[in-house]
Amino acid sequence: MTKAARKFSASWKASRKPKKQRKYRYNAPYHTKSTLLSAHLSRELRKKYKKRSLRLRKGDKVLVISGEFRKKEGKVESIITKNLKVQIEGIEKTKKDGTKARIPVDPSNLIIIELALDDKRRLEALERK
Repeated sequence: MTKAARKFSASWKASRKPKKQRKYRYNAPYHTKSTLLSAHLSRELRKKYKKRSLRLRKGDKVLVISGEFRKKEGKVESIITKNLKVQIEGIEKTKKDGTKARIPVDPSNLIIIELALDDKRRLEALERK
């Protein structure tokens, strides 16, 4: 693939074509990808902070709402910005040799139940609006 094909278009608005949507997400710079790593807040948190969604962060307690691990809860262990995925404590598969492997989950399949509020900037961002 040439450099021209991999370039990210900041002026790109929208496309109906899934191929172009995937290309946008794949080639997006890290500061844009971080905004794609947000998840909806639970009803209680939504009422409390008057926000619908927030960027995921290590330490947040989340609930999986769709997929193989539906209705499972856990804390966010790590965030893979490159792949736009999140690894959650307790969500893992056992491989044939007996070792356990963590499964990356898409943030769109998660709901934030409890926030990790150890950061001052995050508190300020919540209280801003």
